[in-house]
Amino acid sequence: MRNTVLIPTYRRPLDLSRCLLALQAQTRPVSQAIAIVRDTDTETWQFLSQFNPHNLPLQIVKVTQSGVVAALNAGLAAVEGDIISITDDDAAPHPDWLEKITAHFTADSCIGAVGGRDWIHHGSKLEDDSRLVVGQLQWFGRVIGNHHLGVGVPREVDVLKGVNMSFRHKAIETLRFDERMRGTGAQVHFEMAFTLTLKRAGWKIIYDPSIAVDHYPAQRFDEDQRRNFNETALVNLVHNETLVLLEHLPPIRRAVFLVWALLVGTRDSLGLIQWLRLFPSQRQLVGKKLLASWRGRWQGWQTYQELGIRN
Repeated sequence: MRNTVLIPTYRRPLDLSRCLLALQAQTRPVSQAIAIVRDTDTETWQFLSQFNPHNLPLQIVKVTQSGVVAALNAGLAAVEGDIISITDDDAAPHPDWLEKITAHFTADSCIGAVGGRDWIHHGSKLEDDSRLVVGQLQWFGRVIGNHHLGVGVPREVDVLKGVNMSFRHKAIETLRFDERMRGTGAQVHFEMAFTLTLKRAGWKIIYDPSIAVDHYPAQRFDEDQRRNFNETALVNLVHNETLVLLEHLPPIRRAVFLVWALLVGTRDSLGLIQWLRLFPSQRQLVGKKLLASWRGRWQGWQTYQELGIRN
């Protein structure tokens, strides 16, 4: 099986260098590597003009639109491999990454997607906690991630994480990442929309924690600054999550999700109970988070309704 690796990148030449060097060191050679680069990203263009690809068949795709969704869709248009693996520019796949990915797709023709663990590094500190429940969509709409903490045997899941996910080309040849995902960079939950669509089509989605990348979360150059609160970023995150779940849950579960989301929610997408729980420690900040979360829910509902009207 020929493999293609997609790496969307933006203004992180040092991180991209580490990623490409890790791809050069794969025990199963890369058949095609595609770096998707913004037209305005002079730092990355300069780096790539001097980079020695050595044994890495590197192809560069230019994209003029911001956001990871546009970048990945541009990359998909240039794919030649039977397996498409996606990682971030601030990640470094382990040497056996492609070898283990290919083994899953070869062993079972019903597998449409494979993902694994991203070992997160914060400077010299490594997040080394462990979780058995990974990538699950609960019946009422709560999504459990934990991809960076997963342990145990390979198993079927509902969603994968963008930094470490691979697809059978045959399974996704008619699919593209959802351009309605909001955000000018990370576009949080874009991978959930994609993997849930694949699962609904009947393909198996496998999470194997031994398929690993080292992840060094780097600076983002958009409104989403990871741990720092930004109202626009939170509205976008909740909008994307709401839209995806409304489209993929059946009617009764969809109604339950809306009630749960508004009244309970999660630490990232707040409902009323989460606001009460966090108020003693966050005070005014948690009020801003609650209002931004409710705005995101409303805007996600509006986007969902617009799709229904058009259809």
